[in-house]
Amino acid sequence: MCRVLKVHRSGYYAWKACPKSERTLADESLLIDIKQSFEDSHGIYGSPRIHRDLREAGTRCGVKRVARLMRQVQLKSVRGYKRPRHKAGKPAIAAPNWLAQQFTFAAPDQAWVTDITYIRTYEGWLYLAVVIDLYSRAVIGWSMKPSMATELALDALMMAVWRRKPKQPVIIHSDQGSQFGSDDFTRWCKDNRLTPSMSRRGNCYDNAVAESFFSNLRQR
Repeated sequence: MCRVLKVHRSGYYAWKACPKSERTLADESLLIDIKQSFEDSHGIYGSPRIHRDLREAGTRCGVKRVARLMRQVQLKSVRGYKRPRHKAGKPAIAAPNWLAQQFTFAAPDQAWVTDITYIRTYEGWLYLAVVIDLYSRAVIGWSMKPSMATELALDALMMAVWRRKPKQPVIIHSDQGSQFGSDDFTRWCKDNRLTPSMSRRGNCYDNAVAESFFSNLRQR
C-alpha cells in the first residue's frame, strides 16, 4: 500500500500510532473551552463574544476558527423572539411621566430615578437596581440579586427611603419595566409617600441619568 500510494512506511506507522494531527488535537482542546464559555452564557454568546472570552482567559485563537468549530458541533447563540414593535413616545399606562425630562432640582429628595441593569460575573448573571437622587446624582439605594424579580427594585427603593427619610412626597421615575409597574411596587410607593413616574415607551432620554450611571459603571 505504501508503494502504491508512494508514501514512506515511517509516515504510515507514525499515523497509525497517532491518527490525529496536532491541529486536530488542538481543536478538540479549544472546543472544550468554547463549550464551557457557551454554557456559562446560557447559550446567548456567539463566536465573537466567545472569542473575546477566550482571549481574556489567555487562549490564543482566531475568531474564524472559533466560528468554524462552533459550526461543526452546531453551537448557535439563542436569539430572542421578535416582540411587537411599539411606537416611540407612547404614554405610560401604570403611571404618568411627572419628570418630563427635568433632571435638575434645587434641593434633595424631590425626585429620584431608578433602573435595573445586568452584570456578568464568574458565577453567572447578576442584576443590579439603583436609586439616584437627581439633586446630587448620588446613589442612595441599591440592591443585587440573581433574578429580576420585583423584590430587586423594592429592596433598592427601601434602602433609599430608610437612608433619606424624606419628609415630603418624592417623584420616583423609572422606565416601563414590569418590576416598576407591578401592584406590589405601586402599593409600596403609595404607602411611603412616593409618586411613581414612568418614561414613555421607546424614549431613552426620559431616564438618561440612570442610563448614564450604568454606562460609566460598565467602563470601570
